[in-house]
Amino acid sequence: MRDMTPASTFTRRSLTLVAGGAAFALALTGCAGSGGDSSSSGDAIIVGTTDKVTTLDPAGSYDNGSFAVMNQVFPFLMNTPYGSPDVEPDIAESAEFTSPTEYTVKLKEGLTFANGNELTSSDVKFSFDRDLAIADPNGPSSLLYNLDSVETPDDLTVVFKLKSPDDQVFPQILSSPAGPIVDEDVFSADSITSDADIVEGKAFAGQYSIDSYDFNNLISYVPFDGYKGVLPAAESPVQAKYYADSSNLKLDVQEGNIDVAFRSLSATDVDDLSGNDKVKVYDGPGGEIRYITFNFNTQPFGATTADADVAKATAVRQAVADLIDRDEIAEQVYKGTYTPLYSFVPAGLTGATEVLKETYGDGNGGPSADKAKATLEAAGVTGPVELNLQYSPDHYGPSSGDEYALIKDQLESSGLFTVNLQSTEWVQYAKDRTADLYPAYQLGWFPDYSDADNYLTPFFLTENFLGNHYDNKEVNDLILKQASTPDAAERQSIIEEIQAKEAVDLSTVPYLQGAQVAVAGTDVDGVTLDASFKFRYAPLTKG
Repeated sequence: MRDMTPASTFTRRSLTLVAGGAAFALALTGCAGSGGDSSSSGDAIIVGTTDKVTTLDPAGSYDNGSFAVMNQVFPFLMNTPYGSPDVEPDIAESAEFTSPTEYTVKLKEGLTFANGNELTSSDVKFSFDRDLAIADPNGPSSLLYNLDSVETPDDLTVVFKLKSPDDQVFPQILSSPAGPIVDEDVFSADSITSDADIVEGKAFAGQYSIDSYDFNNLISYVPFDGYKGVLPAAESPVQAKYYADSSNLKLDVQEGNIDVAFRSLSATDVDDLSGNDKVKVYDGPGGEIRYITFNFNTQPFGATTADADVAKATAVRQAVADLIDRDEIAEQVYKGTYTPLYSFVPAGLTGATEVLKETYGDGNGGPSADKAKATLEAAGVTGPVELNLQYSPDHYGPSSGDEYALIKDQLESSGLFTVNLQSTEWVQYAKDRTADLYPAYQLGWFPDYSDADNYLTPFFLTENFLGNHYDNKEVNDLILKQASTPDAAERQSIIEEIQAKEAVDLSTVPYLQGAQVAVAGTDVDGVTLDASFKFRYAPLTKG
């Protein structure tokens, strides 16, 4: 049973912060809050992106754009130092298993939020309890599937009680989108807190605090000198500028109007900028994947359709897998900046297989209309299947339109599908997809941590992030089993078995794997793209 110790058990005292440091203010129309600090905004490093924010509240978002902000401003118990995929204590002094089902964290002393409130074990418990209580369909609560309760013996001690023993990924989860620690005096315990309230409350304790905020237009960050984590302290203020069109992002970085462009430039733009001596192109290891998600209720022959039929619905998904030409998409649309993906776990991670290459299409990675036709006929599907397919034109880069136009062509050229292709801007898309509005739709995945589990747990548990009504108890139980299996070889075997079963069910059809790419002015140093898969602003400097 969850420990229901109230947050008021521990006395909170407000601390007075001494003003100072490299702070600045920026006058913005429609800003949600202002820090009142000031210095020249010309000192700021400007980072451009097309990656939209959905909400600053960690309980309400599970997307790369929102997490990019959270990584700058919220503290974590565990974090990945620069250049490493492995986690270490961040604002924690220590973190270890004190029994097979208890993970005990000791906080550093003297932690505060930017508003002056103390950061204690009470805030930690509050952060995880609210995530589970809110369980927002677009939030990361599915990552906490093994968390039973949180106990706080004293102000500096947190004990996580786990359902299953020997959890091999729980320390990584504490560094994931489920891990930001929030201020219980600012955030609501049972509902999503607005961006305006978060910014006004200065509920930040990461490397930065947000000084001013104009939703998906401009965020102004100032270094927070109270951060006591494992990462280096931030020195320069930063402005994050949001673009609706990647062509304008490319133009601004090449003309020096911004200092860094990170997510998402088109493959053509990256290729063009590689020959520009005013900028430098950086690339790094990428765990990003692209995949089509099927809603098991509303897809053709889905559970809530008029002609519901499990066998026919499965055959539709399998026929799509037979027809996707990954090489054509990778080369024609992305010019090799993405590579074909035939696995649910991307290449490079332990447990990755190419089960989809062997099982579908021509058996060598290419498509096969004959095999798709045979699959549909065997299930009794006659005539072209009408498939409503949705994509986001802004969230996954400017080439998404070309990407899905090509997928539509690949499916329709077989004569087996009629595809109704539609697009929706990401902020609305993120809401619609969990409201059963899209029978089949585009998603991408940016890993929370460098482990195969992160490509299985959020997608294929019965209660999963996709919310697509997929339910396979055997797969569910195997996912839970691999996460608590200490023997590396045995765990790898289970991960491979999960993928073999998923290759039959096809809750998703993965098709591309990509790298991280950033473009910066030649006077900018500190661009760090590593296996943590997190782009952090603090290392950036400008000559």
